Amino acid sequence: MQEIIMENKVILDTIWVLIAGALVFFMQAGFAMVEAGFTRSKNSVNILMKNLMDFSVGTIAFWAVGFGLMFGAGGLFMGTSGFFLRDSGNTFASLDWTPVPLVVKYFFQLVFAATAATIVSGAMAERTKFKSYLVYSAFITAVIYPISGYWIWGGGWLAEIGMWDFAGSSVVHSVGGWLALAGAILLGPRYGKYNRDRSSNAIPGHNIPLAALGVFILWLGWFGFNAGSTMEAVIDIGHIAVTTNIAAAGGAIAAMITAWVMFGKPDISMTLNGALGGLVGITAGCAFVSISSALFIGLIAGVIVVLAVIFLDQKLNIDDPVGAVSVHGVCGAWGTLALGLFAQESIAPGTTGNGLLFGGGFRLLGAQFAGVLAIFIWSMATGLVLFSLIKKFMGLRVSRDEELKGLDIGEHGMESYSGFQIFTNE
Repeated sequence: MQEIIMENKVILDTIWVLIAGALVFFMQAGFAMVEAGFTRSKNSVNILMKNLMDFSVGTIAFWAVGFGLMFGAGGLFMGTSGFFLRDSGNTFASLDWTPVPLVVKYFFQLVFAATAATIVSGAMAERTKFKSYLVYSAFITAVIYPISGYWIWGGGWLAEIGMWDFAGSSVVHSVGGWLALAGAILLGPRYGKYNRDRSSNAIPGHNIPLAALGVFILWLGWFGFNAGSTMEAVIDIGHIAVTTNIAAAGGAIAAMITAWVMFGKPDISMTLNGALGGLVGITAGCAFVSISSALFIGLIAGVIVVLAVIFLDQKLNIDDPVGAVSVHGVCGAWGTLALGLFAQESIAPGTTGNGLLFGGGFRLLGAQFAGVLAIFIWSMATGLVLFSLIKKFMGLRVSRDEELKGLDIGEHGMESYSGFQIFTNE
């Protein structure tokens, strides 16, 4: 009887993880809609192709190399075994805590890797060569993301010093956000974005309803992203879903109010990014904090998003068409630190312990800060090297004429919205 119960539990766990993984995969559609909606119509085909191909390329790169680097047996820096999912029996001991089959573990972790890669697309939109995008997407999912992920989730040195990141505020989102920052710096701004006096010109997105649809898709997918990170069907998924949702709501409300006060109008683009900022912010601590703490984390993230977007755009003149750096990089760092502030031992006994605000002292917060700093240095350093090499040997940016005409025609030979034609029989 006990064997039957355990077998049924593994089946249930497997079904749950596959459903959660499918929800995270659907986030690719959300990212595509957000990026396409926030940019100009002449680049929509290019954006859809990038979101399609970074998952396709990433699937193979992560299977061949990335999964082994991230979860294979190795040292404190990276895994050195398990490539092509080859398992000697204890190769993937870092994932033994979940009972689902190895292929299911790979599938669920793959959709996370694809998320890290696709974040970069938004900050580099409307001016990046498509072939260069394919190269850096493969390298991100094969090497950059898995190595830093190993430090935290694979038993590496950050895990050893006591850093926690339940579903990836740093592992996924900050890595993608800081890589996006490196790419945007090396690319430079879009033509017409900044004036000689360094003042900024707005370049409106062509389809805000599409961007809003993308955010709702991402919000839905995040329930798989966070609750699915249990990687088994346990009672905790209910608490995780609620903390995830309330942080998103808080982020949207706070961003709306902040934009309203600063600009005189409740700006929809800032509000949408506020919801995403709240989701990113709660991702690290969703299993370790209370519902009220999750709301506070989301509220702070919503304010941070607006301020970060303005700072990057107007003070640093970094052109990020969709706010990817602010949402994923900055709010990912905030969420990681917030875990060190708000974690409660009573919510997840035997895990993080109490954060600073609940009597735990600076131990956990110090480990979280070390993780934030390490992820920033790693992502920026590897990103700048990768994009510099691509820029030197392949070229990173399209020509001025191609950018002005649109990447849809120049890179793909078609338009997203072709003109209507009337044919008559004569």
